[in-house]
Amino acid sequence: MNAIITVVGNDKVGIIAKVSAFLAERGVNIEDISQTVLSGNFVMMMMVNLGSCSKALEEIKQELVTLGDTLNVSISLMHEKVFSAMHRV
Repeated sequence: MNAIITVVGNDKVGIIAKVSAFLAERGVNIEDISQTVLSGNFVMMMMVNLGSCSKALEEIKQELVTLGDTLNVSISLMHEKVFSAMHRV
């Protein structure tokens, strides 16, 4: 199962490292990643595969929110099909 993770907030050292480590610890594979910094704001989008994930989707979503709070950024996870439907032109 694929999902989209977005991370948005003030840029600082360690955001990618901490989010990546969090995902690796749970068996989530990052299949594609894009990140940029816009006027001091960090923006990252990842396509991840949760096929080998050790936890339920809702649990991962909540843990990502908690991680975002500790990093002072907003992190969200959305199933790929839901994301695609929301962003269809």
